[in-house]
Amino acid sequence: MTRQDANSAWAKDRAHVLHPYTDFSSFKDEGSQVITGAEGMYVTDSDGNRLLDAIAGLWCVNIGHGRREMADAISDQVMKMQYYNPFGHSTNEPAAELGAWLATHAPGDLNHVYYTTGGSTANDAAIRLVHYYFTMKGQHQKKKIISRNSAYHGATYVAAELTGIHATKMSFDKVGEHFINHVSAANMYAKPDDMSEDAYCDFLVQEFEDRIEQLGPDNVAAFIAEPVMGAGGVLVAPKGYHRRMWEVCKRHDMLYIADEVVTAFGRLGHWFASEEVFDYQPDILVAAKGITSGYIPLGATLISDEIYEVISRPQCEGGVFSMGLTYFGHPVACRAALTNIEIIQREGLLGHARNMGKHFQETATGLCDLEHVGDVRGHGLMLAVDLMADKTTKTPFPVTAQAGANVFRTCAELGVIVRPVGDRIVLSPPLVIEKAESNQIYSVLRQAISGLSAG
Repeated sequence: MTRQDANSAWAKDRAHVLHPYTDFSSFKDEGSQVITGAEGMYVTDSDGNRLLDAIAGLWCVNIGHGRREMADAISDQVMKMQYYNPFGHSTNEPAAELGAWLATHAPGDLNHVYYTTGGSTANDAAIRLVHYYFTMKGQHQKKKIISRNSAYHGATYVAAELTGIHATKMSFDKVGEHFINHVSAANMYAKPDDMSEDAYCDFLVQEFEDRIEQLGPDNVAAFIAEPVMGAGGVLVAPKGYHRRMWEVCKRHDMLYIADEVVTAFGRLGHWFASEEVFDYQPDILVAAKGITSGYIPLGATLISDEIYEVISRPQCEGGVFSMGLTYFGHPVACRAALTNIEIIQREGLLGHARNMGKHFQETATGLCDLEHVGDVRGHGLMLAVDLMADKTTKTPFPVTAQAGANVFRTCAELGVIVRPVGDRIVLSPPLVIEKAESNQIYSVLRQAISGLSAG
């Protein structure tokens, strides 16, 4: 891209594109960073800077950028058949093949898939399916959903309300307040210092039980949770938490929805994390992001045999299951997913992610000796660093200090892209990361954080 082309793209974007999470106080003057290329672990901006992508795009570029094999598979599918109407009992080969693969590799009896275009729409579909399931069982009042504070489940209207990062909803109208509720996040850093991990887990489970009783067990349909919270702070729950929350759901005839939009397809070193890592069997599992490594938008809502058996009964004579999307099971997206899976299998990226995840987490603990690092936590290739003005008292920086933004800018100047979420730095590199790149990330991050002042 020439300088003239880059300037033109910047100007057109600034004038016409409404970005996710735009900071309008600066966007009108600064506009967007223009990314012109991507390969492997790196992206290139319009100034020619080659930047190590320590966030895998947005949790998703698991196999790395610019894979020729992915481009060829996508191109071949476009020429073979790029699209056909998925309604009226019509399908395509990639959608069928991917459905069979998902049924084989997903936990337990999650043998049925509803395709969407991403994580938000897949979570919306999950809630609609939950409501439909209980209606078809004759339990018309059992519709309430319990989510968690700090959870992130998407940006479509219902998914945004499921989200427990309440600052993201300021000045937006709300929907679903009559059926969506929240309990505490499983935040080990925020627990009382004199409370043990086991006691904290007991507290969270009891709070969940109390909320169900408050709402009425006959009214509560499902609990939705990320195995490890992503955008809410890479929060890793106390040991045994997910299993115990699942057991509570089973006692109250509730469904457990695992939002694995981030954690599935290798981020924690497994195809899916619910059963393999956290020892529970979800009734519904939501996947996106890493399913295609971000090459083509795709989401998937997986449901159990039991749910399918109920919702597959005609609701009335001639009745149909009236949910559908134009791009349901899109053949190009499904072919991209299958090729992505082939690459992950062939290159042993699940095992590589497990091994590199250990190195990634162990190296990160070295940041704890810095004056302004309050906490470092994560699992696999997910990690967060909390920045504090005074870590002894857990005193945050004043908003005006823009600590997270300053660390982000310094890291970019030094050739590494990290993600600031307020005064928290989030890392989620591609699964193809090697030790040298991991060490580079932490060297740059250490230098950037060391430059902060508490003022």
